[in-house]
Amino acid sequence: MKARSLFAPFALLSSFLSAMPTHHLYIGTYTRDGSKGIYALTLDGATGALSTPTVAAETGSPSFIALSPDHRFLYAVNESEQMAVAYGVDAATGKLTALQPPQSAGGKAPCHLVVDATGRSLVVANYHTGIVAALPIRADGTLGAPGSVIQHTGSSINPERQSSPHVHSVTLSPDNRHVIVCDLGLDKIFTYRLDPATAKLTPAEPPFVATAPGSGPRHFKFSPDGRHAFAITEMGGTMTSYVYNAANGALTPVNTLSTLQADFKGTPSGAEVRVHPNGRFVYGSDRTISSIAVFAVDPATGKLSLVEITPTGGKSPRNFALSPDGAWLVSANQYSNSLTVFRVDPATGRLTRVPDAAATISTPVCVLFAD
Repeated sequence: MKARSLFAPFALLSSFLSAMPTHHLYIGTYTRDGSKGIYALTLDGATGALSTPTVAAETGSPSFIALSPDHRFLYAVNESEQMAVAYGVDAATGKLTALQPPQSAGGKAPCHLVVDATGRSLVVANYHTGIVAALPIRADGTLGAPGSVIQHTGSSINPERQSSPHVHSVTLSPDNRHVIVCDLGLDKIFTYRLDPATAKLTPAEPPFVATAPGSGPRHFKFSPDGRHAFAITEMGGTMTSYVYNAANGALTPVNTLSTLQADFKGTPSGAEVRVHPNGRFVYGSDRTISSIAVFAVDPATGKLSLVEITPTGGKSPRNFALSPDGAWLVSANQYSNSLTVFRVDPATGRLTRVPDAAATISTPVCVLFAD
């Protein structure tokens, strides 16, 4: 593959989107079994076919990655260490260049991160130590020392998984005022106010909403209009819809549905949640049954109803993402070393797998569309 065909300049993306766009992706991996770090590839907007992944940056276990709003910088956690890494993005080739040595992310084993809408703050979830931290982003994309390091305390009912806090994800509200933090160990979803200019986090009032005991909230996403939000639980195997109060960041539960079949027997392992760009559908993956559940959303109330549960065609879908136009879904199947592709029906939300549109990559665990 010619380098220039991998990542066209982002300034030209509007022309690509006008007719059957070529989508550009980064893939985060674990580097325990042969992977070298962050990979880049493309998805054909006409067929769903994936190009052969190429190494964009060599780094240790970049298990979650995020782009700055202007797409000039990419940030990754190094889950095997206490680090966050900043990269400059070459718009012509997709290659990533480290901007500085890895920086402390405020705690042990960071697993998730997000850049705020102004591009001035990076918020990081540190799983093992139950810490949420915010780091300032300088004009050149480099990271400063954490401006906030907040330690969660407490436990919940599962002695093996919840004897201490485990911050699993950080999500910015659409208005960029609040950070929503899922803590699997405490069965709580916290809301913090964010000051992007100083990378300061302060608890909102009310500071959290509790989830079902033992459910283990993991990931969280907002609807495009910001009125509703959705949380997937890892241990409960459920998806919960919330009404979001933009004034104070409060979350009010609407309803909760299972991401599993009615006759499921075993231990759930919910992973990722995504919302379709049209706001009408929500998707949630489960690693135990290697599936993605599709839910329809009532636009007035946010109430969920199950549409279907479909196999991913690979083992353990730890992460997946929808293309910006909502036409495609790419699943990262960690234990089958595969990326699988689905065509999305925008009217029903249903998924149709494209069997010939797969790619092989060692231990993929994060899918990021760079369009």
